[in-house]
Amino acid sequence: MSKLIIVESPTKAKTISRFLSRDFKVESSYGHVRDLPKSKLGIDVEKDFEPAYIIPTKARKRVNELKKEAKNADEVLLATDEDREGEAIAWHLVHALDLGKSKRIAFHEITKSAIEEALKNPRDIDLNLVDAQQARRILDRLVGYELSPFLWKKVFKGLSAGRVQSVTVRLIVDREKEIQAFISQEFWSITAVLKKSKEEFEAKLSKKDGETLDKFAIKTKEESDKVLKDLEGANYIVEKVEKKEIKRAPKPPFTTSTLQQEAANRLHFSAKQTMMFAQQLYENGLITYMRTDSLNMSEESLKSAKQVVTDKFGKEYSLAAPRKFKTKTKGAQEAHEAIRPTQPKLASQDLGGQAQLEQKHIKLYDLIWKRFIACQMKEAVFDSTAVDILGNPISNGNRISQNYTFRASGSIVKFEGWMKVYKERIAENIPEGMLPKLADNDLLSLVTLIPNQHFTEPPPRYGEASLIKALEEHGIGRPSTYAPTIATIQLRNYVFKNNNKKFEPTETGITVNDLLIKHFPEIVDIQFTARMEKNLDEIAEGVKKWVPVIKKFYAPFHKNLEEKYEEVEKKNTDEKTDQVCEKCGKPMLIKHGRFGKFLACSGFPDCKNTKAVKEPPKTIGIKCPKCMEKFSEEEAGDIIVRRTKKGKIFFGCSRYPDCDFASWKNPAEENKKG
Repeated sequence: MSKLIIVESPTKAKTISRFLSRDFKVESSYGHVRDLPKSKLGIDVEKDFEPAYIIPTKARKRVNELKKEAKNADEVLLATDEDREGEAIAWHLVHALDLGKSKRIAFHEITKSAIEEALKNPRDIDLNLVDAQQARRILDRLVGYELSPFLWKKVFKGLSAGRVQSVTVRLIVDREKEIQAFISQEFWSITAVLKKSKEEFEAKLSKKDGETLDKFAIKTKEESDKVLKDLEGANYIVEKVEKKEIKRAPKPPFTTSTLQQEAANRLHFSAKQTMMFAQQLYENGLITYMRTDSLNMSEESLKSAKQVVTDKFGKEYSLAAPRKFKTKTKGAQEAHEAIRPTQPKLASQDLGGQAQLEQKHIKLYDLIWKRFIACQMKEAVFDSTAVDILGNPISNGNRISQNYTFRASGSIVKFEGWMKVYKERIAENIPEGMLPKLADNDLLSLVTLIPNQHFTEPPPRYGEASLIKALEEHGIGRPSTYAPTIATIQLRNYVFKNNNKKFEPTETGITVNDLLIKHFPEIVDIQFTARMEKNLDEIAEGVKKWVPVIKKFYAPFHKNLEEKYEEVEKKNTDEKTDQVCEKCGKPMLIKHGRFGKFLACSGFPDCKNTKAVKEPPKTIGIKCPKCMEKFSEEEAGDIIVRRTKKGKIFFGCSRYPDCDFASWKNPAEENKKG
């Protein structure tokens, strides 16, 4: 009896084939086989938002090949990925291939045991999951295809809006406005360098007359100088020594969100790269399914992890009973598993012989393996010491009433535990460094007092990791949508990454965001977007039907859109210039387009002359180091800020092309470090 199994990816098909007999043939659909048409809305809003799916041109040949394979098979099994999108692809395959009632198999990992278990337990397609995915697709199509033309008409062509992308842009724009409005505050801290015998250590001023000093207790240099004056000739006596043992548990295994965040922080991967490499690791049978928000782990994997810990690190690192984690994410799909290696005994150094894997795959696998193994190891243990030191000022041989307390903290690792595998910064509540042996009433020598001036800093711009964390915390989108959303808002030129890999909004991003906030507040409202995600979760659970959810959103949205076409005037973003069009003699205007500013003739459409805007170069105040090797300071070029075609900033010589000096790093900042 011949059986045909259809999956999305050829790599996945190849891996599955290794575990099956000759009775099975595994074929790939190469992704989606049906979609909404690109040329029109493709949704009949009058007939309960009925979608008009088509088979895209690029998929037609493959669909015909799969039809022939299906006719020759005694049974067809659909083994698309185990999430809403995978369920929807299976449903679309049924319709595109005329399969009738087909069976579905699903597995968290591509291993022999998982596939054999799935084949024993085929199930029907989960139409609730299909409806949830379909509702998301229709909702996003309605917003994108109806709101984008409005932006074209009222701002300029080439713009787009999206239910999730617009809220993501808002987070970045709002943060930028916070930074611009931020007013820095000055404050001071005082550090005492103290000595016992020959050992020196530092302690920070923490109290005055027993009252804890907050960050802004010493606001000016004058106030700092007064404290230093009070402490002239003071005695420094150990008031209290506190010693305690601190235990720190490991973090749970990865979910989609936490994997993207950690890969950004540790490996400097974009969310898109992380998901691509993780997908390939999954399809090669090395990790469990990488789209998940569950922290569950199979009993078999926990047993295997315990064995690995015992064999590699010793019994003293192994747990008596497996450590399990509770998923805190709302709407998490508990039937899924966390991201973990399918074979825990297979460490990253064992993957070198697999030709299909690059170094980046191995680095990501190593991160996943270490996080999983660490979560099944004993806690790290620290011996922590905190010391309060009294500074008793003396005036004319007598103690004055004011006492100052300095605090010194330190710790040493008593037992590495899980940190032997998964190195991580020590937590804020566990101070690093050792202190000399101190006891109550010890008299200490003062080496020096160091006043330090500080200024409060604005909130940091989002990087990939912090942006994903914010999206997750606000309930915006799903973990599987973070990577494409972040890629889209950069592609649309709404935001860009600066030299520090942080997101900044473009003029276009700010303009579109401000317009949407003013006229379509619900589209960019964070709470509204989170509530819609909850609705989609409830559709997936069978609690709600998808048509009423879409209808409740669409009716007021469409009505408001029609009113805004009449109410909102076209935003004139044109800027006058002194330049004249060399083709017709009319003035040139600075216009805004999808990729930023450009010059265009005011005689359009009769004259279609356009050219790039040449802005005066911005210097950073230092001479080109390459020029300085050949010329005098007067002849050497200046370092100026330049941009690539994709908008990335770099630093080059003003004498280009005569001097080809270029650097991604600011030479002025590098000089400061030096």
